[in-house]
Amino acid sequence: MSTPLPLPINLAEAHALILRQREELAAAAARASGAEALIAHMKLVIAKLRREQYGQSSERGRKVLDQLELQLEELEAETSENAVTAEDKAAGVAVKSFARQRPVRAPLPAHLPRERVVIPAPCACPVCGGRLAKLGEDITETLEIVPRQWKVIQTVREKFTCRSCEKITQPPAPYHVIARARAGASLLAMILYAKFGQHQPLNRQSDVYAREGVELDVSTLADWVGACSATLAPLVELIRRHVLAAGRIHGDDTTVPVLAKNKTVTGRLWTYARDDRPFGGSDPPAAMFFYSRDRGGEHPRQHLSGWVGTLQADAYAGFNGLYDAKRRPGPITLCAGRSEAGATGDRGGSPHRRDLRRRARDQRRRAQAAACSPTGTDQAVGRRTGRLDADRARPAVAPRRYRQGHRLHIEALACLHAVSR
Repeated sequence: MSTPLPLPINLAEAHALILRQREELAAAAARASGAEALIAHMKLVIAKLRREQYGQSSERGRKVLDQLELQLEELEAETSENAVTAEDKAAGVAVKSFARQRPVRAPLPAHLPRERVVIPAPCACPVCGGRLAKLGEDITETLEIVPRQWKVIQTVREKFTCRSCEKITQPPAPYHVIARARAGASLLAMILYAKFGQHQPLNRQSDVYAREGVELDVSTLADWVGACSATLAPLVELIRRHVLAAGRIHGDDTTVPVLAKNKTVTGRLWTYARDDRPFGGSDPPAAMFFYSRDRGGEHPRQHLSGWVGTLQADAYAGFNGLYDAKRRPGPITLCAGRSEAGATGDRGGSPHRRDLRRRARDQRRRAQAAACSPTGTDQAVGRRTGRLDADRARPAVAPRRYRQGHRLHIEALACLHAVSR
């Protein structure tokens, strides 16, 4: 242990010691916060690597990663604040930050407009007073933003009268997105995007606008949102028809927190998308969204009523009614997600997924054997499939009860691989 320094005798030395200890304490706080940020960063990296190798694509895993990133963001901001504070207090005292490498500074986006500000140069040499000739220039780019500005557009319609017939002439009134409303198209687009794109409720938007000097009541914003929804209904219908015109679509649902009375409930956002570009298609991709308060199976049946094709989805049991042979106008063909992994062997994934792929290959072989065998050789095929079933009687993983969704998953895998061969 180091020997403690003797305490100062006079007041000036005591003041100097106190100031020096404050500087050292600020530097130590900055180093400690940097170490915490480094630990949070390493935890986030480890969590991402574990999820990529072992984890499942669940909503909970994504929420955990989002929470870790939020904690890392707060720690990094606190680290920078402590470092700047320590530098200000410790004039000349070096503060070591955490060892995480910062990303390489990328150039600013090229599509942004450039405003050129030239600093006036002297007309003559400041040393000898001679004439100057331009040698070159150094450019420093700074990212800046123009704050949002509110304005009122006054549309003036002048009236004219005829001196001969005394008739009054006036241009027609301009078009408004909402009849008898004083909101422009850009304002309505901003409100809709903030509500549905950034999940900002109308009461928070109203508070933000009020702080900017524009009083917009929540009921007024709600009326505008409802009117815009009714106005955009034909466009939504066109998108829905374009998506359902595809022979193959992707379907999935995700959780959405919904504010209820004295609590928060979990709603569902259903997404159906078409994108044939990876398969050589030329039609533009599109997606349609539906919202529901629960995850009942009646919702996808209502969303896809009247549509027949191939649905790429997971093994959610709520989709089972779509695959029923008695469905009208016809059953939907299941294309289970990640089915292409069955052609890559048993490597990768959880033991349960490997077992699913192995069973799918077995069922594909049985289907191919039955389809290729000539008439009169059914008994031989039965013996071959019987031996195959006997070899696969002991599963590679612990026994597990397979629900109907798992069985459909296996059948879809077998059908897809049989077609690909």
